[in-house]
Amino acid sequence: MNNLTTLIKRLEAATSRLEDMVPTIQDPSAASNGVASLPESGLTAPGAEARGRLASSPKLAPAPLPPAIDAFDALINGDVKTFVNMSEEIGGLVAEQSAAVLRAFAAERKFLIVTTKAKKPDIQTPVYMEVLKDLQSTMGVVNDIREANRASPLFKHLSTVSEGIGMLSWVANETKPTDTITEMLTMAQYFGNEVIQTYKEKDQTHVQWARTFYRIFNSLVDYVKQHYPSGLTWNPNGVDPLQAIEEINNPDQSVVRSPATQSSAGDPPPPPPLPKFDNAPPPPPMPPNGVPTSRSPADMGAVFDEISRGEAVTSKLRKVDPSSQTHKNPSLRAGSSVPSGPVRSDSQNSLSSHGKSTVPGKKPKPESMRTKKPPKKELEGNKWLIENYNGNPPEGMLEVNASITHSILISRCMKTTIRVIGKANAISLDNCTQVSLVIDSLVSSVDVIKAPKFEMQVLGTLPTIMLDQVDGAAIYLSRESLEVTEVFTSKCTGVNVNLPGRTEEDDYVERALPEQIKSVVRDGVLVSDIVEHAG
Repeated sequence: MNNLTTLIKRLEAATSRLEDMVPTIQDPSAASNGVASLPESGLTAPGAEARGRLASSPKLAPAPLPPAIDAFDALINGDVKTFVNMSEEIGGLVAEQSAAVLRAFAAERKFLIVTTKAKKPDIQTPVYMEVLKDLQSTMGVVNDIREANRASPLFKHLSTVSEGIGMLSWVANETKPTDTITEMLTMAQYFGNEVIQTYKEKDQTHVQWARTFYRIFNSLVDYVKQHYPSGLTWNPNGVDPLQAIEEINNPDQSVVRSPATQSSAGDPPPPPPLPKFDNAPPPPPMPPNGVPTSRSPADMGAVFDEISRGEAVTSKLRKVDPSSQTHKNPSLRAGSSVPSGPVRSDSQNSLSSHGKSTVPGKKPKPESMRTKKPPKKELEGNKWLIENYNGNPPEGMLEVNASITHSILISRCMKTTIRVIGKANAISLDNCTQVSLVIDSLVSSVDVIKAPKFEMQVLGTLPTIMLDQVDGAAIYLSRESLEVTEVFTSKCTGVNVNLPGRTEEDDYVERALPEQIKSVVRDGVLVSDIVEHAG
């Protein structure tokens, strides 16, 4: 009995010591990952043991995001989310478009993550376009909402966001990315300021909505200045961009593999070495230009037999009737369409090709060889069309009776005097020579483009005169127009404005518009002054 009691005590002591030794015999590397190692038992097959270790491997822990991505997340969760919430208060198409803006910012966030993981691809390759595909498509959705709802009463709101979403394209500016954001803000303010002006006395929600959208631009400029002051940066030691996209889209497929796992018995063995053929004959030589030939001497003989048949070779050709032969009928040559040059490939027509085509462009026909169209003067809706007049009509000058809703388009006229009776809305004169225009009054402006030797007399009031590529012009203003008329010129020469004298009996005073501009740098600013000639 005493021996049994002693034996039991010894077994209890041995069990206690074994329990104390269990933590020390486990694999430290596996314990640190929270996964116990499998026992190396001789009863377990090597392949099954390796598969068990691979199945028990933990998933890749999310790596900490770079500071640039954290800052971009703060921008999205701050000003962008505030703008989306304001848009949801307005509702309708504005809320729908703001959701598209949020998706566009999310697409740019994904693009920025790719730049931290991947090398920079060539911008001319499809890989670069694949990386930008999501960003471009989401930005296009923002613009599509505006284009599909032009009749909406909130069209100004949609246009503000559509013009401003281009701020996300700063990633394509490799030198001064903030300039792109500032330019897009200017375009968005064109419509956004109209929203503020319209609703400042009606609904302050719309005013705050526009100003909230403006704040996104300012925050994005600060973000780019801090993290990408000289343009977007990529990871020079990174992976392929498409691989980076795959890793971002499928983060759960990556597992942590320890060196023991990588070299385990379950991995596939390396491929066997290539066999050596010491006495093998050399491979046959490649044919010229690397193109194998499959013609046999018999095939070539058949070709020469066909050639030797003489006139029988052309027996199956259709005979051309003499009436269809162009060398016997000059009229056919005049009416045939001849291509101006060889067809260029898509690569030559693409935006990435900076070379110029060697094929000369088709020159326009001289004026004397062009087909003369009949003169035209008619009212279509609220627009007068005056075209193809050469000289004055038999009854004298050409008269147009206009009203305040009428606009007048004058084109391809020569040596013609046109009298506009009444107060019209606007006049546009294009590609005319030696045309004289006499008007009573206008609501908006006279726009003159490519009209040499142009003359105009204003009897009433005219707010604006715009001249573009005008060589030689004489403009006579009335007393009523002296204080209200503005003249804008571009690429013009020899333009004189005649002002009425102090009294009715005084002659007109001629004043020339400046043509020469002097520009100097003062305190870092370019200042332009008119060149004055003394004498």
